[in-house]
Amino acid sequence: NKGQQDYLLPYVEDGTVILIGATTENPYFEVNGALISRSIIFELKPLTKDDIKEILKRAVYDKERGMGSYKAKIDDDALEFLADISNGDARNALNAIELGILTTDRSQDGIIHIDIKTAEQCIQKRAIRYDKTGDNHYDTISAFIKSMRGSDPDAVSYYLAKMLYAGEDIKFIARRIMICASEDVGNADPNALVVAVSAAQAVERIGMPEARIILSQAALYVACAPKSNACYMAVDKALDIVKTTKTQPVPAHLQDAHYKGSAKLGHGVGYKYAHDYPNHYVSQQYLPDALVDESFYSPTDNGYEKHIKEHLDRIRSEAQK
Repeated sequence: NKGQQDYLLPYVEDGTVILIGATTENPYFEVNGALISRSIIFELKPLTKDDIKEILKRAVYDKERGMGSYKAKIDDDALEFLADISNGDARNALNAIELGILTTDRSQDGIIHIDIKTAEQCIQKRAIRYDKTGDNHYDTISAFIKSMRGSDPDAVSYYLAKMLYAGEDIKFIARRIMICASEDVGNADPNALVVAVSAAQAVERIGMPEARIILSQAALYVACAPKSNACYMAVDKALDIVKTTKTQPVPAHLQDAHYKGSAKLGHGVGYKYAHDYPNHYVSQQYLPDALVDESFYSPTDNGYEKHIKEHLDRIRSEAQK
């Protein structure tokens, strides 16, 4: 506690005590500021998957520093599974290997074979088919997204759980929820994107295992929200025109008119300030001349977007009276 830390401070300052500490908490929150200022902070990162695999191979095959004298062999898929599921914790993986070697009977060839079933039993977690760089990864995330788009909260819950259990990057999942919130919900429920972005920020700060709850809330909100892809369709249609047609000039009355001499060039001349008109709307040309008949955004009748559509129809109609 802080009282004990305060007691140590003068002895650390005069060199009587050399303080070496380790904590799983953020030291800038939990350790006395005076002690922090007199310390060197080292952040220990989790071991990578390749690091864990190398450690496990040494444990199995090294006769001097490992259990090589037991004549064991670990299958590649079991090695991959243990390295992945240990989540950077070498001790957890080593405990599983030790348990597997000590409790598995030798085969007829005299070798102790550590296969995927043995690895599952030793670490007490079932392996599922989910290669983070393979087809199953992309199939699962595809099903997750399509289930949100298709408004099936039960399927969303299942695929989310499958990804979390397999150790998928929670930030990757959060990004997919944000994209779906905008692409498939859009203005039918603008709050969906707010929820998704808040969830993405929260999971970065909190991490697993609690992040699963936040991801579930966001994904289910998106799944249950009214749907519209009108915003997605609007920008893609506009991009297609920009990419495939001649660049069109901005109408003169919309061009920048803040500098001297702009009026002589016709810039800003004739521009109507929308707030000077009823409903803060005035009918005037905004698109380039060659595109005046184009329509990009077509609001749907779903959710809040129905109100957007009704609002646009009303102000346009009243402006023509």
